[in-house]
Amino acid sequence: MNIQEYFARISYNESHKDADLQTLTVIFQHHIRAIPFENLSMHCGETVELDLQAIYNKIVRKKRGGWCLETNYLLFWALEELGFDVCILGGNSYEPAERAYTAEINHILLKVVIKGNSYIVDAGFGGAYQSWQPLILISGKDQPQTPGIFRFTEDNGTWYFEKVKRKHYIPEQSEPATGTPEPGNIRKMYTFTLQPRDINDFQELNTNLQVSLDNILRKKSICSLQTPEGVYALVGWTFTEVKYNYMEDMDLVQITTHTDEEVDKILKDKFSIVLENKLAPVNVRGLPPNLVDTI
Repeated sequence: MNIQEYFARISYNESHKDADLQTLTVIFQHHIRAIPFENLSMHCGETVELDLQAIYNKIVRKKRGGWCLETNYLLFWALEELGFDVCILGGNSYEPAERAYTAEINHILLKVVIKGNSYIVDAGFGGAYQSWQPLILISGKDQPQTPGIFRFTEDNGTWYFEKVKRKHYIPEQSEPATGTPEPGNIRKMYTFTLQPRDINDFQELNTNLQVSLDNILRKKSICSLQTPEGVYALVGWTFTEVKYNYMEDMDLVQITTHTDEEVDKILKDKFSIVLENKLAPVNVRGLPPNLVDTI
């Protein structure tokens, strides 16, 4: 593994001599705009290994993406290589259908300490809820970014992470979303504690996500990528393009549905992904069909 090869993969060619906030921010932004959040391996007969070399080969050399366990672990390695004070944390994601957080840890995120300040760096939430900059770990502080307003709140050692959603403008020629949010609508994302974790703490989770039929990653083939203006997402056969703040406090959302052959072309043209094995797109009925309501 080579940090220069990783830099080439994320198109980063700036100075990295200082492990400071500016360097962290720029590397993070290059990472999320080059490496898709995706779970396509399980939908084309591939096994996901929670092994750094395997992840490096998949994402850096084969130009793929990965889910949170993969993309955040790769970012953890890169930041350690660059001398950042970084550790792995575990999160419990919010399940809107259950109106509750999961009982077991099912998400990985990173904490980076710079000049005594702690920042949360998470390149693996994906879709319209992906932050674009490191977030300072302060309870109750609104942190506006291009995707929206992010906020942490802390209660007795447990941290809660949420985002304030904007209204969506969906043109007439686009397919309607089923749950367009109202202004100021808050989307709970996950909880976490500051207990440092080892990557081996997530091995069982990595296995269970691939074999359990009762999780959204099995029920939907997902690929999303941050863009300079917003986000692309392919969920099953449905492609969504979001442009943030298209109008005041309103995001432009365009939704289209495609054939299997068109899905392969979208993966290549929008996400720069060419799969080695045939993808079987999936989007289980009864679940929201698109990015707006899913991720």
